[in-house]
Formats: sequence, C-alpha cells, structure tokens
Amino acid sequence: MPRQITIEDANQVARLAAQEIEVWLRDFKETIDVVNVENKPEYQAKDIDLLWTTNKRTFKIEIKGDRWHKTGNFFFETHSNKERGTPGCFMYTEADYVFYYFIEPGKLYCLPMPATREWFVLHKNKFSERETTTPVSGGIYTTVGRLVPISKVLQQVKGVRTAELKSLTS
Repeated sequence: MPRQITIEDANQVARLAAQEIEVWLRDFKETIDVVNVENKPEYQAKDIDLLWTTNKRTFKIEIKGDRWHKTGNFFFETHSNKERGTPGCFMYTEADYVFYYFIEPGKLYCLPMPATREWFVLHKNKFSERETTTPVSGGIYTTVGRLVPISKVLQQVKGVRTAELKSLTS
C-alpha cells in the first residue's frame, strides 16, 4: 500500500527545507544573493526553486525536502502525477543542483545535475519503485519514484557534496 502524504505536510517540509537552505547559502562569503523563485511560473516550468548568485556565477537549485533519512534512501521522483502522466521533477529539472535535504537530522546532499540524472537513468531498474498518494479535492494523486541508496549515489556519482545544516525549529 502506498504511503499517504497530506499536501499540508508536503508543503510544510518544502517550506522548512527552503528556509534552512537559504540561510545556509547566505552564510557563504562567496554569496552575493539567494532568490527564492519557486512561485514564479517561468521557473516552475523548469523545476527550479532558488537562484544562488556567488562571486563566480549564478546556480539554479531544485530543493527536495524529505523526512525519511532513516531509510538510507533518496526518493527520486519519476512521475509527479501518475494519473495525469506528468514526469517527476528529477527527470526534467533544469537545475544545476538538486539539493536533497533531510530536515531531520539536517543532512543536505548537493547532487550535481544532469550528472546524477544520467547515472540514475542508466541504473534505475536496479532500484525499487514506490508510490505515495496525496489527497486532493475530489480524489488523490499518485507520485511514483525509485528508492535509491544514498551510499550508491555517494560512491558512483562524481561531485556530490554533503553538509550538516542547523535546524530553524530547534
């Protein structure tokens, strides 16, 4: 049976992840600006949440907030809405990095794109597929993804970085 996640819970995790990552990015001496663009349609279409401008360049960041660090897996979304046939953000984001953030324990994985996606596509059939459902007015929608061991990504994808972030709720 798919795990059911409320839209409120998903939004709360996403907001907290974005807030904590923005604070973390602003602390770098190289940072010039951090702009949250997740509500701007032109960036939603490219699945980009933040623009991080440093003294070298501007990086496009997609944020994935998650509560399930204890599983030892990432959940790489392959279909955001199975019923409508919409692809998952991991498959089409135009971000330079996916910042995959486990809000508890405050562990951030900076996944370089498109390198991580290219690796995933080559290996995705090795990983278990899972579904989550989200109730919405008039029914539910189903998100589909693969459970990908964090250890495999760290071992096999070049350029992955990790960081420990301070929680804004503690």
